[in-house]
Amino acid sequence: MRGIMKFGLNIPTRLVFGAGELKNLYKQPLPGKKALIVISAGASMKRLGYLDCLIEQLNKADVASVVFDKVAPNPTKSQVMEGTQMCLDNACDFIIGLGGGSSIDAAKAIAITAHEGGDFWQYVKGGTGGGKPITGALPLVAIPTTAGTGTEIDLWGVVTNEDTQEKMGFGSSHIFPVLAIVDPELMVSVPPLYTAYQGFDAFFHAAEGYISKAHTPISDLYALEAVRLLYKYLPVAVNDGNNLWARTKVAWASTLAGMVESTSCCTSEHTMEHALSALHPDLPHGAGLIALSNAYFKAFKNDAMKRFMKMADKMTQAKSARPGDFLDALAIMQRECKVDNIKLSDWGVTPAEAEQLTDKAIAMGGKIFDLDPRFLPREEMIGIYLDSIK
Repeated sequence: MRGIMKFGLNIPTRLVFGAGELKNLYKQPLPGKKALIVISAGASMKRLGYLDCLIEQLNKADVASVVFDKVAPNPTKSQVMEGTQMCLDNACDFIIGLGGGSSIDAAKAIAITAHEGGDFWQYVKGGTGGGKPITGALPLVAIPTTAGTGTEIDLWGVVTNEDTQEKMGFGSSHIFPVLAIVDPELMVSVPPLYTAYQGFDAFFHAAEGYISKAHTPISDLYALEAVRLLYKYLPVAVNDGNNLWARTKVAWASTLAGMVESTSCCTSEHTMEHALSALHPDLPHGAGLIALSNAYFKAFKNDAMKRFMKMADKMTQAKSARPGDFLDALAIMQRECKVDNIKLSDWGVTPAEAEQLTDKAIAMGGKIFDLDPRFLPREEMIGIYLDSIK
């Protein structure tokens, strides 16, 4: 009924934001005395000194730690289970995710399984997941070194089951990090192309959350500011990675987009991309979203006209006259970030896979399709994939 407004707000994470704040971690109350530090299998956290800095801070706080360094760009169930065993064997009482969204998402999954026991996949809802209720998790500290997922301040994560080729989201209020340190200085080292991929992931968290049927007045505030900041500052950060002011603005926009995820929800674009990277794990999540985005948002531009126009208003700082202005602004943003020529075929995706991808997205997506501005038929999804493969 028009005029009735109901919504909730619960983001229990303590956020510490600002350049250099990792070096003040020891001043923060920490949720335990022995941490499992979860990082990627790559060398960057060690090479750049971020891991050493974190361990030094923990030592100053009289907190012991062990390091699990086997997380892939798309974290897998087997990695989660291996990290869980390491956590239990070393009697760790809290988890720290240091790195990109993959490391923090893996840390969230480990926090669940170390607390609950058993196989992680039994706690995943949808697909072949067991859907078992999550009653708790070990406390989690999140320290992102990229600006994209916003997972440092939301209740969601994504893990791939390599046996079933499912890339599934999971969520619980128990995996809100108790503390998030967002330090833009840690993001200066991200290469231009990955800065763009990650920034567009944040952008689509905000844009999808804004057109989602799950949107709230609070999520709308976060989303519109996130799209404004990213439109203005992501091209600057891509083209001049040492610009700390642009990095700071992009980091804040990413965190805002994570807050959108905590108060609204993504739409089916994310599920469609998860189907892609489940079958093509070398495809970066942000690249997949960029490739899908033009055809995807074009499909809904007449179903949420005012919302598309409002996003265009914020992005261009000019009054929008039609919903297509959002698509035009999105194209400009992609061009300025040098990702306007991305196509899925660059990662081996073929037109012959379009139906398989659609069926996998539908099987994995569950109720997320109910949050689209309108029902997205299977044939239309196939068309979006085909348009994005090129």
